[in-house]
Amino acid sequence: MDLALLGFLMVATFMTLIMTKRMTPLVALVVVPTAFALAAGFASGLGDMMIDGIKNLAPTGVMLLFAILFFSTMTDTGLFDPLVNRLLRVVHGDPLLILVGTVVLCALVSLDGDGSTTYIITIAALLPLYKRFDMNRLYLCCLLMTTSGIMNLTPWGGPTARAASALKLDPATLFLPLVPGMIAGLATLILLAVHFGRRERRRIGHVKSSEPTAFTGMAVSQFPEARRPRLRWFNGALVIVLLVGLVTGILPLAVLMMLAFAIAMIVNYPQVAEQKERISAHAGNVLAVVSLIFAAGIFTGILSGTGMVEAMSREVVGLIPPALGPYMAPITAALSLPFTFFISNDAFYFGMLPILAEAGAHYGVEPIAIARASLMGQPVHLLSPLVPSTYLLVSLAGIDLADHQKFTLVPAAAVCAVMTIIGMLSLAFPLIG
Repeated sequence: MDLALLGFLMVATFMTLIMTKRMTPLVALVVVPTAFALAAGFASGLGDMMIDGIKNLAPTGVMLLFAILFFSTMTDTGLFDPLVNRLLRVVHGDPLLILVGTVVLCALVSLDGDGSTTYIITIAALLPLYKRFDMNRLYLCCLLMTTSGIMNLTPWGGPTARAASALKLDPATLFLPLVPGMIAGLATLILLAVHFGRRERRRIGHVKSSEPTAFTGMAVSQFPEARRPRLRWFNGALVIVLLVGLVTGILPLAVLMMLAFAIAMIVNYPQVAEQKERISAHAGNVLAVVSLIFAAGIFTGILSGTGMVEAMSREVVGLIPPALGPYMAPITAALSLPFTFFISNDAFYFGMLPILAEAGAHYGVEPIAIARASLMGQPVHLLSPLVPSTYLLVSLAGIDLADHQKFTLVPAAAVCAVMTIIGMLSLAFPLIG
């Protein structure tokens, strides 16, 4: 059978199985490519392809494991609690400041890379304020979800990890040029929050109050016994050193995360029992993410080892008018909005991205540029009914999903457009190859 046809059937089967929930992504990433490789007659070299794919993704898996543990530990210690409390005191009573504070708080809490946790914490802190002053909760959900979509682009966030895994790229190298676009996206959201705030001021007025609220004592950390208020300065310095190391590239990101986590554990939880307890508290989140990355190694290893991805890319290149070929990066950015909405991140990044990257290579566009462009649609992706955390967000806020989708689609798409434009201007990916 033609390799390109077999490859497209494999991707379609993978997408169908996970979209119809016949299989979990973890199982489908292993079973589907194995079955198709056997059907294509690649049984003899199958093991080598799988191991090569897993080896290529091992650094990414290690980085994610320790990044999740590190930032979750920093949250447990209460590092971010004073910032959150200060923010809530500053914004109290002014609709405009509450809305701007929504973006800032969400960006801060999103550092741990877990969307569901972010929504739980931010809704717990902010929803009472929105209710007290009768503010529009569609604004709350719009700003929270779109901010989360931007912050998901960190190297330990799901989309960037998937894109790096699918194309065997270093997550830190993939991520750093995206920072200007992320900053521009957050600035756009703050301007949007100001716009919403002015509308709310006109509607309900400025209701500044000096009364203390029950929310100023809110803690981001969910485990009281794990808080270490006396070590906040040390923990803050550790995070800063880690981020400086990430930017300077003094060590591989996986190694930086391992060292930072080890130091955080020794200083904050010197007892072995305490260390085991902290690791166990976040083991579920770690396992869910890291196991997916290693399973993706099977998929990508077989896709490239059998030659399917090259054959598929030739077919895609044949469909693209030659005049548009050099514009594969912005085309990929544009495609990422509808495709990550209608199909899952797993299906898009593991199924479609390798094909788009190979097609772009034919026109002189580097795979890493295609990978960065493919991340531009994430704020719109979170509107998808395929994203479980979105249901959590709207249920906690008490609004209808359809109302949220209709209200947030245009702002989220606008943020995607801003990030794409800044991404091209900052040379994260080129307008033309």
